[in-house]
Amino acid sequence: MTDLPKPTTMGHVRRIEAFRSEQLHDTHATGVLERCMAESLPPHELMARAGRSVAHLSLALAPHARRVWIACGPGNNGGDGLVAARHLFLRAKEHPGRPEVVITLSGDPSRLPPDAAHALAQALEAGVPLASSPPEAFDLAIDALLGIGTTRPPSGEIAAHLDHMHRSGATVLCVDVPSGLLADTGEYLGPAAALPNGARHTLSLLTLKPGLFTASGRDQAGTVWLDTLGAADANKPEPVAMLHGAADARTGRAHAAHKGSQGDVVVIGGQGLATTGAGMTGAAILAARAALHAGAGRVYVGLLADDAQAPSWDPQCPELMFRRTATLLADAALLRQAAVVCGCGGGQTVAEHLPHILSACPSLVLDADALNAIARDDALRSLLTQRLSRAWTTVVTPHPLEAARLLSTDTSSVMKDRLGAARQISEGLNVIAVLKGSGTVIHAPGRLPRINASGNPALATAGTGDVLAGWMGAALAVASGQSVAPLDAVLRAVSGHGHLADQWVKHHDNTLTAGRLAERILGTH
Repeated sequence: MTDLPKPTTMGHVRRIEAFRSEQLHDTHATGVLERCMAESLPPHELMARAGRSVAHLSLALAPHARRVWIACGPGNNGGDGLVAARHLFLRAKEHPGRPEVVITLSGDPSRLPPDAAHALAQALEAGVPLASSPPEAFDLAIDALLGIGTTRPPSGEIAAHLDHMHRSGATVLCVDVPSGLLADTGEYLGPAAALPNGARHTLSLLTLKPGLFTASGRDQAGTVWLDTLGAADANKPEPVAMLHGAADARTGRAHAAHKGSQGDVVVIGGQGLATTGAGMTGAAILAARAALHAGAGRVYVGLLADDAQAPSWDPQCPELMFRRTATLLADAALLRQAAVVCGCGGGQTVAEHLPHILSACPSLVLDADALNAIARDDALRSLLTQRLSRAWTTVVTPHPLEAARLLSTDTSSVMKDRLGAARQISEGLNVIAVLKGSGTVIHAPGRLPRINASGNPALATAGTGDVLAGWMGAALAVASGQSVAPLDAVLRAVSGHGHLADQWVKHHDNTLTAGRLAERILGTH
């Protein structure tokens, strides 16, 4: 008889949800914890716990699977798979034909590390057969090929097995991390398409790793589960980052509130057609609409277009107050107390206004072309870095290409280490950096970085970044009257932005345009 828990009992395994914040630990911290745990337990017990947990979750995920393939690699990740294989094999013997269990082992069995070698010996003693090749068809695959020690692309048989999994369309359960995914950064080194065909699950062991939640991590890991294997929170090393849950983004209002107490937002952007033949006024208007819907008391719009081109009102949001840009920038009192959002659709024209904006606006969100201008101009960069010494708030919201320009590198380098890139921008420019993308990274100088847990590909449409910038401006404006820290206001906007997209895909089949996204902010405050 096997001692495998019943699949309906989840035990210590829990699903990681987008609404809950979690500590994230890198491979070094996880290794330290693993060694401490192993020393405090009987020999091979930690791997035994991991393997039982993998088998347990696999039964819960695919209770009616007819064939399960466990692909084991040459290290301790493969050892976890071998323990799970033994449990599933013994259970199948008790319930003939449910399921057929196929186990492959890549690498030289004589060179397995001690714990994995013990797991192999136990599996063979129990009669577990090792197949020479994977099955053509299967309902569930357990990826126990490579763990957190991965440093180079998979090759040979391991790469072929991964490719077979990706193309199968079957559910895949990854042990600790998807094979080929770098646990600290989310860079994927494996074969096949970036988006696997079948449902994906990952059972993270001992700790949650940052790479599961950013860059390629979300596509490769799918739904993430955690089993700490009995590790006490008190024994865990300090986290390297936090997964920021999409908590309720709403802000309370006093009954005596009025438009003047809810903060002002000034949006500067939206280059007109005449400059280069490319009109971008819509970007600034989207940001302004988002700021209005996100709760700002008053929203002013200064479009970077001449009077003949620039609209003087927005028929969809007539509450927006349009002004000539020169008029807005001459209002020193307004700029001192408002949150200014600059750059959305700013084109080339925004650069000429940045020296004044950087020098006159204590609360500032810089997006898009404002960031491109700063990346090209050392004088603007110097003005930006000086703002922190005046206790002013600056938020920059680059996508990976804009981040690469700020760092004088390329997009590929940014994506190889999104946490590192956000840190370099934040600490190098003295700003709160919001590096957009899958698993948006938020980094403030001297603070633990956050990876946003909410959001999905529905946000991959033009203008959603402008909506985020406007929402962030409103969050800063409202926060200033509520003694809310700027970083907390930024986190609220980022998580709320992603949360709306998550709600959209649950209830709609059509495209989430930026305009629809801005309108839906109405229900969040």
